[in-house]
Amino acid sequence: MASWLDEIKWNKDGLIPVIVQESNSLKILMHAWMNREALVKTHEDGVAVYWSRSRQSLWTKGETSGHIQKVESISLDCDADTILLTVKQEGGIACHTGRHSCFYRRLVDEKWDITEAIIKDPKEIYQ
Repeated sequence: MASWLDEIKWNKDGLIPVIVQESNSLKILMHAWMNREALVKTHEDGVAVYWSRSRQSLWTKGETSGHIQKVESISLDCDADTILLTVKQEGGIACHTGRHSCFYRRLVDEKWDITEAIIKDPKEIYQ
């Protein structure tokens, strides 16, 4: 029998995009990438682990900031090429800019409007 990991359509780099949604508000917090190891660790530990394409290494969300994502569910889309994580966001901050969500800019009249205030200055988070 095939492993549940074998049902996933990994891209040519062995990655899958991940959408992260807050379980209580249903707000989309961020987008990230996972490889097999990150997904296995996330599943086993119940804490979100991602693959950093720039650093070429695993990173646990919140390992520096303390803003850990406790995973409540892992879902695979119909095409088996995107993961949806529902999480409890510790500290209320998912974005490295100190905001609740990474999606804090909205296109209005052909310009990007800031729709979320900074909760905590990133200089205080990443000392």
